[in-house]
Amino acid sequence: MMASDPTPAILVLADGTVYEGFSFGAPGTVIGEVVFNTGMTGYQEVLTDPSYCGQIVTFTYPELGNTGVNPEDEESARPQVRGAIARNIAERPSNWRATQSLPDYLKQHQIPGIYGIDTRALTRKIRSFGALNGGISTEILDPRELLAQVKAAPPMAGLNLVPQVTTAEIYEWTEPTSSHWEFSPNVRANTDDPLRVVAIDFGVKRNILRRLASYGCRVIVVPASTPAETILSYDPDGIFLSNGPGDPAAVTDGIATTQALLAAQKPIFGICLGHQILGSSLGAETFKLKFGHRGLNQPAGLQRKVEITSQNHGFAIVPESLSDDIEVTHLNLNDRTIAGLRHKTLPFFSVQYHPEASPGPHDADYLFEQFIQAMREYRQQRQPQPA
Repeated sequence: MMASDPTPAILVLADGTVYEGFSFGAPGTVIGEVVFNTGMTGYQEVLTDPSYCGQIVTFTYPELGNTGVNPEDEESARPQVRGAIARNIAERPSNWRATQSLPDYLKQHQIPGIYGIDTRALTRKIRSFGALNGGISTEILDPRELLAQVKAAPPMAGLNLVPQVTTAEIYEWTEPTSSHWEFSPNVRANTDDPLRVVAIDFGVKRNILRRLASYGCRVIVVPASTPAETILSYDPDGIFLSNGPGDPAAVTDGIATTQALLAAQKPIFGICLGHQILGSSLGAETFKLKFGHRGLNQPAGLQRKVEITSQNHGFAIVPESLSDDIEVTHLNLNDRTIAGLRHKTLPFFSVQYHPEASPGPHDADYLFEQFIQAMREYRQQRQPQPA
């Protein structure tokens, strides 16, 4: 429950639908694409995931904030969402790891939220009519005035949001998954000659970098604008294409860079936006999903093998646009959209979901092992053969 005298707030969708509720987090006005996430846990990871840049996230779980927030669960340095929507808010968290309440955390980072609305009705509307722009405001309580601002905002299709979330500088990531939370028996400690991975940051989650470090990789993170020549100058054993926000077709520089990197025939692994960029660099096309896949329980698989996966994306690859050199490895089993692909002869592969989880199940962690194996094979092939 929130304070007995909460501040009024409204949510207005681009079609004119109005929801009246109350403010939590920061006061103000924000406009973004309204989407929903079906996860029952992990709200802090969702809020700080750069893939949600430009979006207002509706949480379908009925109460948000029970476990508060803490620095360990952040997927980036700050919340990346434009705003948050919830049914109920817990003002006083109850968890031994909590260092702050959710409302105070959002207020600190100037992120508005609205609670007290029927999130079930809102989610059904998005499922029926598709994701659409909307606005939250504590300042503009006239729906017509807020609607005018919402209608003036650009749609998600065509937006390149990567420049807003990519790193400004090249840095090396060394932190592995905490020993308290390690779940895989196959991780390996760093060796004297670790595998070198250059991660192109389109909006990378920290837990992806932790998984790579946990498997013994030296991880060098570079901005999305980094030229292929600079990336290859590190002589990487593999290249990682990260997750990120916006329309993949608009990330033209990232696609061009990846196309240039393909010629080196080094192992390439892409996740989410990285999956779409890899597909696009191989000649595929993408399209916008009606309301996207955002949750922790999305089934993906092929040939009677099913993984329960964490997903967060609003675009997908057009199956008919794939060349004969590309093999589909996974489908989203809810709607049969492409969830994974690989090149038939070269070490390039990607998935539309999040094998690093955080939050979510760990069914797909083996994909990091596959990347490690591909890099070991690549390194072995480069070694001089005995005479």
